[in-house]
This record gives sequence, structure tokens and C-alpha cells, in this order.
Amino acid sequence: MVTDIHAHVIVPEITRDAAPDEEWRPVVRSEDGAQVVEVAGRAVRSMLREVVDLDGILAAQDEAGVDRVILCPFVPLLYYDAEPEEGLRRCRIQNEGLARLVRAQPDRVAALGAVPLQDPELAAGELRALMAVGKLSGVEIAASVRDDYLGAERFEPFWTAAAETRAIVLVHPTTRGFGAAVFGDYYLWNSVGNPMETTVTAAHIVSAGVLERHRGLRLVLAHGGGALLALRGRLRHAHEVQAFARARLHESPEASIERFYFDTVVHDRALLRALVDFAGPEHVLLGSDYPFDMGDPRPAETVRACELPADVEAAMLGGNAERLLATAGASREEIVQ
Repeated sequence: MVTDIHAHVIVPEITRDAAPDEEWRPVVRSEDGAQVVEVAGRAVRSMLREVVDLDGILAAQDEAGVDRVILCPFVPLLYYDAEPEEGLRRCRIQNEGLARLVRAQPDRVAALGAVPLQDPELAAGELRALMAVGKLSGVEIAASVRDDYLGAERFEPFWTAAAETRAIVLVHPTTRGFGAAVFGDYYLWNSVGNPMETTVTAAHIVSAGVLERHRGLRLVLAHGGGALLALRGRLRHAHEVQAFARARLHESPEASIERFYFDTVVHDRALLRALVDFAGPEHVLLGSDYPFDMGDPRPAETVRACELPADVEAAMLGGNAERLLATAGASREEIVQ
């Protein structure tokens, strides 16, 4: 089984076609063979393949040698800028659409939904409801919410719910995290800005002691965790020499970092092998970031090209993801049995 943990979809139920009078909804159209998404006053032109039609998405996954895809929303459609109750309504539209896709192709499709994280209590309740029903396997969340990174204390109710439900939580950059003018040059907002957003929020989560307090969390960092691996020494040193850096974290930062899961979208074999060496093969999962230009169109080939031991390769290609899917929502007692 080859399973892609990181692929995006825009469900038909959320598009402007479904409710033409609601201008917050995205408009999706084809242009020169690519998908263009107009949302929040801007046009996104970085989607290279089908993003709405499930048959088209699965055809592309077939070409890439992927057996099962775990779909999640296009990040701007998490709608953290909306008022909480309206955000919840928009999340539920997508969650119902995602559940429909899972029902249509249960052997090929799993999904991570959306919650209104601008209100962590509301998000926690919605996550518990989603996991109780069992149609979705977790949620995707952005690296920051209205400029608050994910180690902020206000997100504790959500982390408690995520740990209790054993939900898969994919942490993805907002895609617009840094306002410095330099990120407008040379596509740096994507090549550097996106993984740096993941780096900042992962370091914030670690330093705030979130993973130390909530041992049941299953957090998957997009894009190989960004630069987190390269900065682990600085985080460890800061924790050793600065009382402020260890105000909320008692264990070594590396002990928390090792609890993350990482996708394989790093575009460098040496870095991917180093990620496996550090995190362990059971914490690295195949990902593509479909259908974006900065994604990996052949993620299984990328993993196989690393020439890792057969058991490690099999775990990364799908074993790790399938284990997380099988235990999402399960209690520890159920897992032991």
C-alpha cells in the first residue's frame, strides 16, 4: 500500500458554483491546462492538476503510483478570518464534502477535515464530534491563526481534544506568513517562506511544552518540518542556557521534536535520509502536496530512490500512514486489544 498523507482538494460543495450569492466561496476554473482558484481577492495559479473532481484526482494518483490518498482542504479555505460560528459553518460544508468522498471510494480515499481554530473551544468540540462519527481521520490546521502560532496557550483546548481523540493533525503553512518585501522576490514566499512558517510554529509548539503535556498527539509537519531538523541544536542550546527558553518545557527540545511526524516533501534525498535517521523511519510519511507546483509529483519514486532498507521503505511508503489511519479515534485500550 502506497499512501499519500498530504494532498489537497476543493470539494464541490464549497465552491461558488454551489452558492453563487456567497462571495467568500472560491471560484475554480481551468486556464492553459492548469487550475486557477480565485479566493479572498487573489488568483492562485500554482495548481498543476485537477483539484475538484475526485476521478481526476485519483487518475493523477494512479499515475504517481499512489494507492490511497489522504485529502485535506486547500489552506485558504480554512477561513480563520471569519467569525467563529460562520467559520464553523464553512468547515462543516467542507467536512461533509470530504466525508462524501471517503464514502464514495473508501479503499482509496481518507480525509482530514477543518475546524474553526480561531475559537479553540469551538474547534475542540467540532473535532470531538468529527472523530466520534468516524468519517474523517483528523484535521488539517494552519501554522498560525490570526498571527498566533500554535504553541500559544489559547490553543490548549484543541490540543487536549486532539490527543484524546488520537486525531491525525496535519500542520500546514498558511502560505502567507511573512510580510517582508523580500518574500515577493524569486518565489521565496513559497520556497523559503512556507517551510519557515512550519519551522516557527513547530519550534513554538515544542518550546511551549505542547508535545510534552499531550503525549497522545499525532502531529504531521508538512514539507519535512521545514528547517526544524537543522535548528534542533540551537533549540537545545537555548533550552540549556536560557531560563526563559525552558519556562514551559522541561524535557529536551529534541525529545519533543522526535514526537512529530514528518512528510517527505523536501526535494532532496540526502535531507530525506537525514530526516529518517533523526526522527526514525516510523515517523516519516509519504507526501506529495498535490496538486501544487512545489509538490512532489512522484513521491513514491522519491522514497525508493533513497535506497533505504526494505522495511524502512515500506513503512514510509504507506505502513506508517495506514497505522495512523487505523488507530485514529481509537482509545489506547482498543489499540492494545
